[in-house]
Amino acid sequence: MHIPDGYLSPQTYIPMFAVTGTFWAVALRKLKKELSVKEIPYLTMASVFSFLIMMFNIPIPGGTTGHAVGAAIVATVLGPWTAVVAVSVVLIVQAIVFGDGGITAIGANCFNMAILMPFVSSWVFRLVRGKSSDGARLSAAAFLSGYAGLLASALATAVEMGIQPIIAAAPDGTPLYAPYPLSVTIPAIALWHMFLLCIVEGMLTMLLFRYFYKHEPKGLYWANSSVVGGGRT
Repeated sequence: MHIPDGYLSPQTYIPMFAVTGTFWAVALRKLKKELSVKEIPYLTMASVFSFLIMMFNIPIPGGTTGHAVGAAIVATVLGPWTAVVAVSVVLIVQAIVFGDGGITAIGANCFNMAILMPFVSSWVFRLVRGKSSDGARLSAAAFLSGYAGLLASALATAVEMGIQPIIAAAPDGTPLYAPYPLSVTIPAIALWHMFLLCIVEGMLTMLLFRYFYKHEPKGLYWANSSVVGGGRT
């Protein structure tokens, strides 16, 4: 799901850098103000965990690959703004050091997986959970947060690539960047995530959340603070 170099036009990746950079600035200010010393090891472990699971790319029909991200569990445990920083660091390192995702696509990849996914996941978790502390309800909320977050990320990736033939083409209509239209990118990326990889992300999020809930409940900083819809966001 990492977009490589050469697939996004400047009309796309420059605005994506601007939008993502704005979120980075806000996230860093929030973390500087709100992150406690106790949470720093969790932030480090979140980045390492996200890095590891994103390295397991699964080939899927249509000439692309998919993978879990881990942004949902980071968002539900530490909050979406913390997830923005943790997952963005991973994506930047992957692009620069390992060539996984393009340098010009860092803004788009970070928006899709480190911004959109954590916020969708946290919103879904809060919506499904409500004010309940019931274990079954929390498990459902965690699963759906992982599922919905990754699906939103996959859809964003599919749309960003699928609009390229429309916004960046030669005078004769030949696409200059990603050559496939939305009718190809959405089924190739989003549908396979919907029926396979989002389920994996949801199960992973649910199992890890249940582990924290049972063995380290005080580590659920954001989930604990959001019981009544308040606290840190």
